[in-house]
Amino acid sequence: MTKYKALVVGATGIIGSYILDHLSILDEWDAIGVARNIPKKNPERYVSLDLLNPELLRNKLEQIRGITHIFYAAYQDFPAQSQEQLDVNTSMLANVVKAVEETSNSLDRVILMQGAKVYGVHLGKFKTPAKENDPRHLPPNFYYNQEDFLRTHQKGKSWTWTILRPDVVAGVSIGNPMSIAMVLGVYASISKELALPLHFPGKENAYKALVQFTDASLLARASEWAALQKHTALEVFNITNGDLFRWEDLWPKLAQYFKIDAGPIQTISLTELMPLQKETWASMVNKYDLLQTPYEKVAAWPFGDFVFGCDYDVISDTTKIKQFGFHEVMDTEKELFAVMDELKKQKLIP
Repeated sequence: MTKYKALVVGATGIIGSYILDHLSILDEWDAIGVARNIPKKNPERYVSLDLLNPELLRNKLEQIRGITHIFYAAYQDFPAQSQEQLDVNTSMLANVVKAVEETSNSLDRVILMQGAKVYGVHLGKFKTPAKENDPRHLPPNFYYNQEDFLRTHQKGKSWTWTILRPDVVAGVSIGNPMSIAMVLGVYASISKELALPLHFPGKENAYKALVQFTDASLLARASEWAALQKHTALEVFNITNGDLFRWEDLWPKLAQYFKIDAGPIQTISLTELMPLQKETWASMVNKYDLLQTPYEKVAAWPFGDFVFGCDYDVISDTTKIKQFGFHEVMDTEKELFAVMDELKKQKLIP
């Protein structure tokens, strides 16, 4: 029996797609995905909304009504820390929340996704383990703008919010390149095709630093949990798999998984070099009968450069979410290889 009606914003992204899939199999949830382009698979689960057009947004949501929860995982990419990045991403969130308020008297909770960049991971070495109440870094940071909007706009309202802060998210993503699994899978597959060893493309200190991941399925379950608990209202939670690893330990196992040699560290720019492998990938798509996906949407190479370029520990403290009752953890190494298996099964990599 349906009790809750969710609007999953950013439903084709690595985070939103897993949340939508998770809620869609639960009897008590009616989940609607928001996407700019409706996917061909299960199109009835989606609605196309222009998040930057408040009037059209309200008109569309008038036809839906009864929304109890907003899971917000949308993002538009602009130059880092630019005014456009701040304004557009904050406006999209504000427009959705206000439109749902105006078209539904059932709104109970808004779940907002942030990330480790809220702690300044993108700026350089930061205090670890990072805690939810750590002071902010020097702005700008669009996460701050979004959070400040929620904190201010919610005052006096019947609905509440919860913020989740995953780190690098691992999962299967078709046509959405912001997945570290796709970066690893495509990079390793091309290396193998060219008879090259699997070089770690990042910095030497990054090879040795402590790293954390957040499995996309774990994040989806944590999102539902956070949405339904009364005591999670107006709270912020770090959420990761709960373990840590070093690339120097995992990299040889990745090479073994792809049946190639592990090479020495070779610091390169994936952003500059991997687009030059477009023809190689095109031939591999035909050779191995892979899913026809535009090469520019296969993997986010700048994202890979960022992850492999963090030459310092990246650790979030997850004590708080456990204290509040979410105790699930995952083995990152085991789950990463499970994702690789799924990428192969879905013909995304050979």
